[in-house]
Amino acid sequence: MKKKLTSLLLALAMVSSLAACGNSDSGSGSGSDTSTGSQSTTSSTSASTSTSSADPITLRIGYMPNYASLWGVLSAMNTGAFEEEGITVELWEFADGPSEIAAMEGGSIDLAYIGKGAHTLCIQGRALVFAPSSVHTSDKIVVTADSGIESIEDLAGKRIAYNSGSSSESTLQSALSQAGLTEADVELFDMDVSYMVSAMVSGTVDVAVAWNPYTTEILNQVEDSKEIEFSNGSINLSSWICLPDYAEENHDILVRFSRALYKGMDYGSNPDNWEEVAQWCADQTKTSLEANLAQTGDATWFDIATLTSNLQDGTMEGYYDHLQQDFLDGESITEDEAVDMSTVVLYDVMREALGI
Repeated sequence: MKKKLTSLLLALAMVSSLAACGNSDSGSGSGSDTSTGSQSTTSSTSASTSTSSADPITLRIGYMPNYASLWGVLSAMNTGAFEEEGITVELWEFADGPSEIAAMEGGSIDLAYIGKGAHTLCIQGRALVFAPSSVHTSDKIVVTADSGIESIEDLAGKRIAYNSGSSSESTLQSALSQAGLTEADVELFDMDVSYMVSAMVSGTVDVAVAWNPYTTEILNQVEDSKEIEFSNGSINLSSWICLPDYAEENHDILVRFSRALYKGMDYGSNPDNWEEVAQWCADQTKTSLEANLAQTGDATWFDIATLTSNLQDGTMEGYYDHLQQDFLDGESITEDEAVDMSTVVLYDVMREALGI
């Protein structure tokens, strides 16, 4: 049985210590605007002036306040990779992928980072993927000590907070499927991810299916709470997206952005640079260095060599095909909605940006 938030839960959320972190936008364009000029610094390892002959452009970029969303773009900003391409980046914060897509449709932002769940909206034709970011091979959910949950099979009958349309929903569906459960076997509360901390602290729910930094906040604030990790071979992929019309009209801009982004990802994926990148993310999200360092182990962060190899040997296509199959298996999309993923993912932009 699905339930929307009660007025009590909303009131609790308003006083949550994390509520200010959401600062999300549902399409109005009022996110936090941070340009490279005021936010980033240029590292000594990069060029200090633009080497691009293309016309300078400012791009409004949607992100979520966590390491996975920011590691690549902030690395590109702070090492001068965007500057080399004549690109100025303005960062706008959102709570989740569906909100970012709505903002793009409303004209508030140009490009955005999404987690796994929002790829369903790409399959449904609302956006296109033009660059991969990272891949996770396991999912995590957070449970309270009082819930008695030790494995995903113990989710039966529990009160579960999730965020529909995002990676939260896809993770939940994956867990239920692996445990042999359905939505009818649990009590579901669909809520904004920023409310989940209050819901867990108050005991309104037993389980939160979220992502960092919210999962870390729950672990810090709810005594003896813990993560339940599971893997059923699903692919938890994150990507960079744009609207179909934008892709049709701005192919060269996507290539320039991607080329700079990949240089940033190459820098940020190096473990020797993780602490520096984590500090950039901490500065942007107004969170601690320690909290961001803890997130460096959440995924495999793509570098240029891996991206090139994965595109050349078909691994990348396999990731996105597998992603759609996960959605089919979890009934996030129907068989009628399934598409040829090459119509959703702009592999030509990826290859051109990588020079292959």
